[in-house]
Amino acid sequence: MAPEISIIIPVLNEAGCILQTLSTVQVLRAAGNEVVVVDGGSEDGTIALCQPLSDHVIKAPRGRSRQMNAGAKAASGEIFLFLHADTCLPQNGDRLIIDALKRYDKEWGRFDIRLSGTQPLLRIVECLMNWRSRLTGIATGDQGIFVKRKLFEAVGGFPDIDLMEDVALSRILKRFGPPLCLRERVMASSRRWEKNGILRTVFLMWRLRIYYALGLDPQHLARWYGDLKS
Repeated sequence: MAPEISIIIPVLNEAGCILQTLSTVQVLRAAGNEVVVVDGGSEDGTIALCQPLSDHVIKAPRGRSRQMNAGAKAASGEIFLFLHADTCLPQNGDRLIIDALKRYDKEWGRFDIRLSGTQPLLRIVECLMNWRSRLTGIATGDQGIFVKRKLFEAVGGFPDIDLMEDVALSRILKRFGPPLCLRERVMASSRRWEKNGILRTVFLMWRLRIYYALGLDPQHLARWYGDLKS
């Protein structure tokens, strides 16, 4: 039998966090769902760590959009769940998705997010992220985007761009109906926020969004985003 959900995880040098993420999906694997890891050229042993805890580990050209599209082609589930390498699912994440999509007759959606750090300002950031997503109908990758296979294939998958692929896909999927916004939370790493400063990170992310909305080339935006992570 084909799995109900294929969990697709793009990775690139994620040896420091991938085991924690994969450990949270083993219960879902045991329930018959599959895990597809897509490596974009890791050099830190990520692949070796992923192989025992995944159903498929494949390679693809670097870039989340390209990696996730490659993972979708290799996957066999009826629902695709795209998960960042530093984001952990609730243990009943599969049933939450399957049951809610049926109950509310939705085609796609995402979870609420909680950031892993303890700084009080992070609670405000995550609250605003969830509120913004509900208001705009735009999901971000760290919220765990899920979509029915037929719809994902019908729209051609993620646009082949270097950044904002999650926003771009959300805009396309919104044409077929608003997202299912689950209040249950995924736990996303706050390492980016803590390393670079919470307010600085918020400012940069909003600046990237504004520039993208104004039509700036995602390739240029990706370089700015790379500066943040470096």
